[in-house]
This record gives sequence, structure tokens and C-alpha cells, in this order.
Amino acid sequence: MRRFVAEKAKRALSSYLLSSSRSLPSPSLTSSPLKFYSTAAAMASKLNPPVTVDTLNPKVLKCEYAVRGEIVTHAQRLQEELQTQPGSHPFDEILYCNIGNPQSLAQQPITFFREVLALTDHPALLDKSESAALFSSDSIERAWQILDVIPGRATGAYSHSQGVKGLRDAIAAGIAARDGFPSNPDDIFLTDGASPAVHMMMQLLIRTENDGILCPIPQYPLYSASIALHGGSLVPYYLDEGSGWGLEISELKKQLEEARSKGITVRALVVINPGNPTGQVLAEENQRQIVEFCKKEGLVLLADEVYQENIYVDDKSFNSFKKIARSMGYGEDDLAVVSFQSVSKGYYGECGKRGGYMEITGFSADVREQIYKVASVNLCSNISGQILASLVMNPPKVGDESYESYMAEKDGILQSLAWRAQALEEAFNSMEGVTCNKAEGAMYLFPRIHLPQKAIDAAKAVNKAPDAFYAQRLLEATGIVVVPGSGFGQVPGTWHFRCTILPQEDKIPGIISHFKAFHESFMSEYRD
Repeated sequence: MRRFVAEKAKRALSSYLLSSSRSLPSPSLTSSPLKFYSTAAAMASKLNPPVTVDTLNPKVLKCEYAVRGEIVTHAQRLQEELQTQPGSHPFDEILYCNIGNPQSLAQQPITFFREVLALTDHPALLDKSESAALFSSDSIERAWQILDVIPGRATGAYSHSQGVKGLRDAIAAGIAARDGFPSNPDDIFLTDGASPAVHMMMQLLIRTENDGILCPIPQYPLYSASIALHGGSLVPYYLDEGSGWGLEISELKKQLEEARSKGITVRALVVINPGNPTGQVLAEENQRQIVEFCKKEGLVLLADEVYQENIYVDDKSFNSFKKIARSMGYGEDDLAVVSFQSVSKGYYGECGKRGGYMEITGFSADVREQIYKVASVNLCSNISGQILASLVMNPPKVGDESYESYMAEKDGILQSLAWRAQALEEAFNSMEGVTCNKAEGAMYLFPRIHLPQKAIDAAKAVNKAPDAFYAQRLLEATGIVVVPGSGFGQVPGTWHFRCTILPQEDKIPGIISHFKAFHESFMSEYRD
């Protein structure tokens, strides 16, 4: 094929030179030959471009990330059309319910956090007398404390590859206060959100396609994408929708044995708690079973705990897997646990600040050295994100000037999220052919839709998954953006979508009414 293209380019060049020589005076040809060669080279380049989809890394082609996939791209096009052609669609705005991005949907940042960030980013403010009237006394004090642990008080400089030592000290203290067990600052790696930390661990654990990672299905597509990019194998274990997305140890054992029978070396188990996209919160006994399973099978426990503040039920609470392991008597020599945390979720929702960390325990000194080396390749995470991570794990305390206003902001956000989750859950369960488990935590609902066969056939006719077909029709009718369940994985033959609970309270009634009207119309159109 390449030889054919090359020959075609040569013929084009010869033809071009011949025709040019006939139409132009001969001195032109001899005086500027580069013009002809550069034009011919450009023609050859168009015939044989240096990069095509077929010549890209196949791991990239295999990678998918539905949260920002085809439906969202289509939504962005529609949004542009609404701006340039008002009234061109049967809705006035696009409502992005596809991603956990709270501040994009009008959630306000926590005042104390932003005050400290402002002061640390521009330390000159601390020397101005008027700052005492503009900022709380504890935000000023915290800013000084943070600047004192940053070398040169330079927030625009690189830090240690694991993050500023003093900020890691603060995070370790916060973890210890949360769990009741010690935390070592040297175990903490500050990262630009939790995602880079996940990628780092996949890069370290996956050697070939024969290395597998046990992942929940449904799962957050970061995991499937990261495993694909690093050339490993995703080993699925299915959550039980009938029991509120329960995690059964028998399912873990079954999938582990099946993977091993295929020659796959399973390196780690991913657990997302609270669940994304499923919203369940694991019970302590279930967590102990999971820890015991990893201990027995020699697996690294990768604990995605970024929604630890998002709990909406009274009978459940968050417990870190490290806390559970320590309470069972397992220490550094018994079990490898990596915990991921982010400033993007919780009640703070600082997605754009890109702050987070991973706490690694149970790894030998020589392995930790390699983890540090990989972290060093990226130099360091951004300093604003590092500062925010330290604030999230050490917010204002009783007696601080900001404490009451901070608690009012925090409780207001979490209580509102709980209300929105319940309102949407009840709405989905009232729709024909839709069942929706309770959102105990996190920021999402993952309803199941029982689609008529005619709808499934219509989707196949346009080469789409049925839930993607449904989501696209929903978008085009209402402007509401949800993510098809097929982007997260699901039991074959079932169809779902993920919807955030993040739109503000005053928009929830409108979303519900538009959703219901669309669903009723869709079901009537395709009813068997």
C-alpha cells in the first residue's frame, strides 16, 4: 500500500514538473527549483500523512472515557447552536448531568478554603492592614502556617515530588484524626486530583496484557481507560443491583479464579466506596471481608475514597480501608493498600484546582523508591491543589472564627445533595420500566431502564447501544445530558444511565418534569 502511494506521488511530481515546464519560461524552473520540490513534497505528504489513526498507539484506540464521550460532544454542539441560533431547539439550555463537576452547576466554593488560597497565592495581602477586615483571622493564621512550610514561601515554584513536606504533615494528621490510627507523611503522594495517582499505580502494577486488575462493574471509566492505556486486562466483578449494588465476596472469588485459569496474573482489586456510578456505601463487615480477601489472595487493595464526605443515609458511615485493615490487626507487613482522595468531590467540589493525594501503605522500601521515581518524572503536583488537599483534611475547628460559617456552608451543601438525590430517585422510580436504587452516597444515580424491543431494534439500526440511543434522544428533546450505562459496564442485556444529583435545587423540578415527559413519549413511540 505504501509503495503504491509512493509511486502515485512520484507520478504526480513528474506530471506537475512537466506541466509547469510547458507553461512557464525555462529560467523560472532553473532559478527556483525549491518551489517545485516543496509543492510536490506537500502533495506527497497529503497522500501519505505521517500520522493516521491506523498508526497510533493501539492502546490509545482501545481506551474509552464515556463521561466525556459522544453524547457530551453532541451536547456541546447543541450548546453552540443555542448561542448562535436562539430558539433552534426545544430547550433553552444544556444541563450537564454527565459528570461530577459541582461548581459548573452553581455550587459555591467554601469561603475559608478560598480565603486561604487567595492569601497564599498573593502573600503581599498579609502585610496590608485592610486584610484583617476582609479575611477571617483563622484564614490569615492558616495562610501564614502554610507559607512557612513552603520553601521560600514561593507558591509558584516546584515542590518536592511527593508534595510539600509540611502539607503532607497536615494531611497525615487529618488522616490520623479521621481513622484513629497513625499516618506517615512519607506515605503520602500529592497529585493533580486522584486520576494521576490511579494512572501511576496502573503504570507500576501492569507489565503486560497478562496482568489483570479486578474492577467493579459498573465502574468509573477512569479505571477501564487507565488499564487499557497501560496495556493490562480488566477483570470484571459484577455488583449486585438487586441488593443495592452489593459487593459479594463469592463474585470476587469466581472472577479471580476464572482470570487465573486464562493465564492472567491478577495484581490488584479496585473498590470504589462510596460507589461511582452506583452510590452505595459499604458496610464495615463487608469491608473486613474485602480486606481478608486481598490478604489471602496477595492483591493490592486500590481504595477509591474520593466521595468519603458524600454520605446521605443515617445508618451508614464512611470508614477508610486502611482504618479497617488496622482495626483487624494488619500492619505494613501484611497488606498493601493505596487510598485515593481528591478535592474535586465531597462538599468542596474544587474540580478545577486539581488537588488530591494517594496514601500508600504495605510496600517495601525498594518498591517505594520506584513509586517515588515515577512521581518525580512529573516533577510535582500544582501547589494550589496541594494547599487545598491540606485544607480539606484539616478544615476549621471548634473555636476558630470561621468554624460556624464553614459548618453552615458544608451542612447546607450536603443536606441539599441528599434532598436532590431523593427527589431524583423517587422521580425515576415513578417512570414506566425504570428502577433506581437509593443513592446512599457519592453524587450519582444509576437507574435501570427496561427498554421495549422496538427501541432496542431502532438503536441497532443506527449502530448504537440502546442506552446510548435513549440518552441521545433525551438530550435532543430536553437538553439534559446523562451518560449511557454501557460506558460504565453493566450486566449483559441490562441498560442504565448515570445522572448526577448536582443541578441546583431550583432546577430539579424542571429536570424531573422534562425527563418524565420525554420518557413517556419515548415509551409510547416504541412500546411493543
